[in-house]
Amino acid sequence: MKCGHSTFVPGIYNSKSMKKLTLIVALFCTTHWLFANNGINKDSIRSFPMNEYVYKSGNTNNPSADHSKFAILQQPFASAHDATAACLSCHTERDKEIMATSHWHWRRSEKLEGKGVVSLGKANIINNFCIGITGSEATCTRCHIGYGWTDSSFDFTDPLNIDCLVCHDKTGTYKKKPGGAGYPAESVNLNFVSQHVGSPGRENCGVCHFLGGGGNNVKHGDLDIAMLDCSREVDVHMTTEGENMSCVDCHITEKHQIPGKVYALSSENKNRTTCEQCHTDKPHQSTILNEHGLRVACQTCHIPEYAKANGTKMIWDWSTAGRLDEHGNPMHENDADGNHNYLSIKGNFVYNDHVIPEYFWFNGIANHQLITDKITTIPVQMNTLYGSYNDKGAHQKSHAPAKIWPVKVHRGKQIYDTVNMTLIQPKLWDKESGKGAYWTDFDWNKAAELGMAACGMPYSGEYGFVETEMYWPLNHQVSPASESLKCIDCHSRPNSRLASLNDFYLPGRDFNPIVETAGVSLILVSIIGIAFHAFCRIVFGGKCKIDNP
Repeated sequence: MKCGHSTFVPGIYNSKSMKKLTLIVALFCTTHWLFANNGINKDSIRSFPMNEYVYKSGNTNNPSADHSKFAILQQPFASAHDATAACLSCHTERDKEIMATSHWHWRRSEKLEGKGVVSLGKANIINNFCIGITGSEATCTRCHIGYGWTDSSFDFTDPLNIDCLVCHDKTGTYKKKPGGAGYPAESVNLNFVSQHVGSPGRENCGVCHFLGGGGNNVKHGDLDIAMLDCSREVDVHMTTEGENMSCVDCHITEKHQIPGKVYALSSENKNRTTCEQCHTDKPHQSTILNEHGLRVACQTCHIPEYAKANGTKMIWDWSTAGRLDEHGNPMHENDADGNHNYLSIKGNFVYNDHVIPEYFWFNGIANHQLITDKITTIPVQMNTLYGSYNDKGAHQKSHAPAKIWPVKVHRGKQIYDTVNMTLIQPKLWDKESGKGAYWTDFDWNKAAELGMAACGMPYSGEYGFVETEMYWPLNHQVSPASESLKCIDCHSRPNSRLASLNDFYLPGRDFNPIVETAGVSLILVSIIGIAFHAFCRIVFGGKCKIDNP
């Protein structure tokens, strides 16, 4: 017998029926899980969609040449230039490729807002670490892919000045000489190294990029010598427990042009290396997580902390430099982890590890404080990352909307001209004392005079120290998926990671009376509706009868 518009069958809730229902649900869930995951651990690199990447296990691209058998590499080399000449005798035209790269020139043309197109790069940028290379080229160019860059007279057009071995050495014995303008140390056997070369590994890239700023992991915070042999917790891509990737697996190089630009030294949103080039723009099985990718960078969730293995420098105060011991000698003091707390030549430092990033909107476009720019804000913004919540759609400034990015912020206090109101590039290094370099003579005024003269800039003779900030968006030290951020890390209050981004409404973090009242009302109405429905079923269910067939 029918009662209203529903049919009530009491037997459906008996014990036997419930067991069958439970079995069916369990079978469905198990089948769905197997098909969704294909039997792969979701924390594995192979659990994500991949595009244009060849796994190491399937890579059969082995070297076909044995350089140890080439006669030209067995002859004695009188200089490093001779080794380069031997390389180019076979690898013809490669010199032209190299001399067209920013790795060679340490600068590229960049368009800066309000400043037009400028030639910008490590060769002339000012930072708040070692400040800059001008006047101290012979020591800074230890990380250059060339030989002999001692000052502005360096010949960028001479192919014999190229250092092939620093990127292609596979012996692990090739070292640059400190203060040697890029030349190899005397201990290097050029014949041995040139006979054992290959595609650049992370050891080659890391000798400069891990050690930038004067020590391991000092500058970037997410590039650390520990990544030569690290666990999955440090980096899922470079771990020797997994895919064991090299830098060039992501920075895919063609004709020596290496894609990817450090955001602290580049301004236009082009020539980037992205997660999407391998993982696609829909890497998750969850649609809502993929939709987050429209405004949240992959790095935000997948790099929940940086400096995981070793500390990174967070603060550098140049104003305290110059303190000497009772004998007039430079001093150094270390913390419990062996990091420098104080150096007479550089001042005080603060290191930290397992650092939670700061978060900013970023559209890939940056600006920079040039040595010619007047100081208008304090702290001085050494670089500015552009972007906001409204940087989207018709209002977006780049080829894609701004996204929330994790960033290392390095804070400093460095020398500036108190009259001209410009930052100062001091002469820091010289192999001899008495020539005005700060690291040997500890005279800020003389170092400022010589450094600014080398830059072709005026110096008033008056200096002070000003607070600065520099921003380094994070890209490396990606955590396993199981350690990525959870919803509650951002969608909560009062401890949301995105607490500083207050130009948009974030559910769970922000309070909006209209939204909150509407949400609570809907929940209450739903509960009342369910309760009323249950009440009706209980009250009227017993009055229903079943028609016997």
